[in-house]
Amino acid sequence: MSGAADAARAFVIRDVTDPWDLRALEDVQVDAWGYPDREVLPGTMFRISAATGGVVLAAYPAAGDAQDVPVGLAYGFPARVAGREWHHSHLLAVRPTWRSSGMAVALKLAQRERALAQGYTHMTWTFDPLVARNARLNLGKLGAVARAYHPDWYALSDDRAAAEPADRLMIEWDLTRPSVERPPERAEGAVALAAGETGPGPVAGGLDAERVLVEVPTRPETLTVALRRAWRLALRDALSGYLAGGYEVSGLAREGERAYYVLTRVG
Repeated sequence: MSGAADAARAFVIRDVTDPWDLRALEDVQVDAWGYPDREVLPGTMFRISAATGGVVLAAYPAAGDAQDVPVGLAYGFPARVAGREWHHSHLLAVRPTWRSSGMAVALKLAQRERALAQGYTHMTWTFDPLVARNARLNLGKLGAVARAYHPDWYALSDDRAAAEPADRLMIEWDLTRPSVERPPERAEGAVALAAGETGPGPVAGGLDAERVLVEVPTRPETLTVALRRAWRLALRDALSGYLAGGYEVSGLAREGERAYYVLTRVG
């Protein structure tokens, strides 16, 4: 499978089972996210998962001297809770030099093909609600939705009190429906959370519109530690409240330099 229009940026996606090729996927994680060693999923875990029903995919340059060096990966495994079974996607990573190449979408679509072939009709994965660019991929380009909010999903520091909250939105993707990219959303609806002069404004009470907007910063990496925490907690209050109240996160809207999660009432 190829995912770039010009030959210089073309890539191929392959299932990976060779132990040394699986080990090479550790470097993709470090390059993509700057992970310390303890956070990297090791090749040994990929190896056993690939042999027991998991899906391990890697993207490689289609041409050049480094065709055996992975530049992206997708990894997921079977999940089963209370009699319900589905495919859970745990990792999607693309090296920075290959971002905006279409690789992320291509990896997810290839993962979708494998999951369907295994008989699964749904896929889930989590993403950081503070990172709006991931929302465009998950909600817009893939057409999935988020229906659950998980505070402190991961422990990313040894110090519980000082750690930045690692909250996550849980994505649900119906694999039986055609995967069609949604057009960009318009920033129209009742605004429940918005940036103010000193940070995110308080969540407005009593909003029960069919379509609700919750602002999210577009460049969280430029915020101070205190402001990032303020945004995280404000997003936690707004998103978890609306999701618990019968809404789903169905898109990301842009208005100039500002971005908003679009929440719509379910049913």
